[in-house]
Amino acid sequence: MVRSSLAALMMASVSASAFAAAPANSPASGLIAHRAIYDLELKDASERSGISGMSGRMVYEFDGNYCTGFTTNFRFVTQIDTGDAVRVSDQQTKTFEDIKDRKFTFDTKSFTDDQLDKEVNGAAEDQTAGVKVDLKQPASKQLQLEASRFPTEHMLDVIQNAKAGKRLFEARVFDGSDDGDKTLVTTTVVGKQVTPSTDEADAGNAGAFSKAAFWPVTISYFNENTKTDAVPVYRMSFKLYENGITRDLTMDYGDFVLSGKLAKLELLDAKAAACK
Repeated sequence: MVRSSLAALMMASVSASAFAAAPANSPASGLIAHRAIYDLELKDASERSGISGMSGRMVYEFDGNYCTGFTTNFRFVTQIDTGDAVRVSDQQTKTFEDIKDRKFTFDTKSFTDDQLDKEVNGAAEDQTAGVKVDLKQPASKQLQLEASRFPTEHMLDVIQNAKAGKRLFEARVFDGSDDGDKTLVTTTVVGKQVTPSTDEADAGNAGAFSKAAFWPVTISYFNENTKTDAVPVYRMSFKLYENGITRDLTMDYGDFVLSGKLAKLELLDAKAAACK
């Protein structure tokens, strides 16, 4: 249900405690290892969605460094009430992204009531002609797609543009979501930096960063062949701190909208590695 880009959103952390192993002029030199937990609830749902209630939890863990690559473990569990029945949806995603060598691997398993519904996994590499994808599941095949950013790269772009004051930009992204066989066109809108207000429920859970200024960001995802006036297939809004920590999420799937509040943030120890 949730795009891999959502996981990337939560790993694009920039701070003074950066990985020293990355080149000083690399934006990835600021990524830090962390675990973030978000409480989810239904914000809105149309009659067409068939959803009368929804709640859950999202756990995201990120580790690695510029030289050896970045790994993510992302789990998104929701309890969905349709009025006639209640079911539990569980999405588990693992990714590895090598920014230095432009490689990306992905594996997503989706469960309903503990039964495996779908698995999508494969590897992608950015080459001169575009992104080459070696897909293993749900069907074994090789694909040649247009040149794209991988998730961590894209979210680093968001941070860089926010810091530079660029309010609107577009990018093509491959994140291995859905069936892992297409890219998505994204439009990102970055608002002016503001200071948290005292009544923001999850601000205190950002720890030392709770009173720091943030940028309001909205990323819209479009199918690769859509027209400029098309409705996005997915849209996400969030508050982004300069260190990359995010909170106050809004995930708009069209027929229903979820909100995500930061419940707990833990910074993890990470070992630097020298580039060979």
